Amino acid sequence: MKTIRIGAGAGYSGDRIEPAVELAEKGDLHYLVFECLAERTIALAQQARMKDPRAGYDPLLAKRMRAVLPISAAKGVRIVTNMGAANPVAAAEATRDIALKLGLGGLKIAAVTGDEVLPYLRDHDVALDNGETVATLGNRVVSANAYIGASPIVEALKRGADVVITGRAADPAIFMAPLILEFGWAMDDWTMLGRGTLVGHLLECAGQVTGGYFADPGAKDVPNLARLGFPIGEARADGELVITKVDGSGGRVTARTVKEQLLYEIHDPSAYFQPDVIADFSEVQVEEIGSDRVRVTGGKGAARTGLLKTSVGYVDSYVGEGQMSYAGPNAVARARLGIDIVCERLALTGVRTSETRFDLIGIDSLHGAARSRDGDPYEVRIRAVGRTDSLAEAMRIGEEVETLYTNGPAGGGGAWKTTREIIAVASALIPADAVRTEVSIVET
Repeated sequence: MKTIRIGAGAGYSGDRIEPAVELAEKGDLHYLVFECLAERTIALAQQARMKDPRAGYDPLLAKRMRAVLPISAAKGVRIVTNMGAANPVAAAEATRDIALKLGLGGLKIAAVTGDEVLPYLRDHDVALDNGETVATLGNRVVSANAYIGASPIVEALKRGADVVITGRAADPAIFMAPLILEFGWAMDDWTMLGRGTLVGHLLECAGQVTGGYFADPGAKDVPNLARLGFPIGEARADGELVITKVDGSGGRVTARTVKEQLLYEIHDPSAYFQPDVIADFSEVQVEEIGSDRVRVTGGKGAARTGLLKTSVGYVDSYVGEGQMSYAGPNAVARARLGIDIVCERLALTGVRTSETRFDLIGIDSLHGAARSRDGDPYEVRIRAVGRTDSLAEAMRIGEEVETLYTNGPAGGGGAWKTTREIIAVASALIPADAVRTEVSIVET
């Protein structure tokens, strides 16, 4: 029976690049898939695009493409990724430029667009799951992107794309699209689409299924995590899957690693809602069939809902933070006095916060393993943090911590302060027919 080998080149935006190169070189792959979007990632990308129309795609796209394009082109490995984030067209053009500089001619690079749906949400004042509507959030809204399914990715592959770059596609969809193409699955074959979703879900977090985010020393030991190998999925036309990795790479593929990933971020294993299908993992069987080889069978599915989850990014608040260290005898008491002073100063100066917290952190960063004679920690670092409605108010929190240098307890040092804008994410459901995807292709 025909088998397609898919490698997972990334499980999030900042993931390691060497395992993807290892997969391209040694994985005997047909497809290499990079899953790089989290809930808030695309909202942050939209902010970047507003500042620069040529920006808004994954910041590591260029580095990843330079690393894997020459190998993939030589071996005929096709790449699928959501690194387009808020700007798939610019990402495709950047990839084309990289390919040309590398001397890689004859490549087709596709951009899948259409997931941006903010105009629709504004026109219909869609309700969000946080109790707000798009109208009540007003100009605080940064982005609105629907989770699109596999169909436009399949279209791009049918048109001969060597690289397909999407924005906010559903994570499993970018893995399932190659299977739909290669095996000729119908878009209403719910059983096969359910199994394809299972394939995508097990691979989408890359190293998590090979032992990353799994290890617990003494309880769940995983070898050689510094050289963790990313997974390969051997998918058959009937939806059966074997998870493995490159021989000799770090990590481990076992029934336990697979089962943990199977349930990761799944609210109801019998009804996992996706744009293409409602997947059902309740009867999935997991079996170790060899060293670092696990067979997965039994997924199924039901008809899709006709609705698409949409992530709405908006400016929620600002956070100000300040830190300072104290070391030596009586360090804890001096640190607590410092926190008391900051608390009183914030009240005296009228800093308006909706939430605050104050922590004592640290054990051995200043003087190694030294301890004071009374048994208290020999060093401690205070952390004051507060949430505000404005950047100016947030700045005042760190400033008050910094003033402890000459206005607080003895021996304070290493002051640090920062402020940051907080982008929150709310979800909505919109009709699938409100989304119009498009595929555009550039060539080298």
